[in-house]
Amino acid sequence: MAGRLARQVWASVLVNAIYAMQNYPVVLINTVLAPISFLLVVNFVSKGVLLSQAIEGAFIMSMFSSGMGLQSDLSHLKNDFKIQDMVVASPTSPVAFVLGMALSEVVYSIPALATLSVLMAVFVHPAAAQALELFAVILMMFTTSVTIGFTLSTFSSDIVQSFAFSGLISILFTTLPPVYYPITYIPLPYRYLAYLSPTTYAAEIAQSTSGLLQLSTLSFALAWLVLIAVTIVFAVLAVTKARWREV
Repeated sequence: MAGRLARQVWASVLVNAIYAMQNYPVVLINTVLAPISFLLVVNFVSKGVLLSQAIEGAFIMSMFSSGMGLQSDLSHLKNDFKIQDMVVASPTSPVAFVLGMALSEVVYSIPALATLSVLMAVFVHPAAAQALELFAVILMMFTTSVTIGFTLSTFSSDIVQSFAFSGLISILFTTLPPVYYPITYIPLPYRYLAYLSPTTYAAEIAQSTSGLLQLSTLSFALAWLVLIAVTIVFAVLAVTKARWREV
């Protein structure tokens, strides 16, 4: 059973990541440029003051965008190659298929993650416990975006539509909220709008864990509760609302 699951997951990684990385290596540049470009802009504008926050924000953006990229990839495979039809008719479960596709997005983002990991080690210096907490935050953001991407892909009928939704959601969750800088930089009347995005809570936890933002114990605990709740809600929506067999 475990061996079959591993083979099914590996097949998704081969199809969705390894093939593209080997045959079209230029596509890897985009995975690095998107988070790094914002990092550089914030660093230059702040004259280096917000470099550490920008590195953590780039991690959050990279992983969230990778998860949202799943929507376009699944939509392409479903509508253009009818892969989902074949998977539905096979013994492969939706969990194995989505797990493999999600892992392929991580593999696809290795250049960006490796670059950001080096920057994190050099400029942020997180201790082991801090690194573990940062990893948990990033993992939840990735899980949230994967469930959103998977659900939307089952409703999408065209790859162009998928690209539009994927880009829009990524911007709304990773560019407009205070991910690359502290929320305290936003004037108070508008600050409450930022809390509509779960990435705001992820950034607060990351910055607080690294000592870059002062949060009360209550605010820190509330941020974790919101992040966990959002992850669970989107996972439940993916399980109950995604059109897995109705394609």
